[in-house]
Amino acid sequence: MSVENNKAKGQEMKETEQLDEETLFVVSQTFKALSDPTRIRILHLLCEREMSVNQIADTLELRQSTVSHQLRFLKNLRLVKYRRAGTTIFYSHDDEHVIDLLQQTINHALHH
Repeated sequence: MSVENNKAKGQEMKETEQLDEETLFVVSQTFKALSDPTRIRILHLLCEREMSVNQIADTLELRQSTVSHQLRFLKNLRLVKYRRAGTTIFYSHDDEHVIDLLQQTINHALHH
């Protein structure tokens, strides 16, 4: 049974249950997303507020194409979402669980 199916039925995975292939893939892709310093910087920035590609690029001193590429990766994993305002697209984080994990990991790193 997939994680989404479990959520839809209000179930949480028990510690003794085996993870199905879909769940394993999603978890590994999420950690892959969080293993890249540029994606971490983007997600951390989007924790604070929504931003356009150009705002992110300017703030992080990255090329617009780099930011767009990373946002596409994060969007495909549903870690960021976007909204259109005229010709500008604004991005924000889309998964509070992942943001919590990111914040906990940052706090862990700062603690040592």
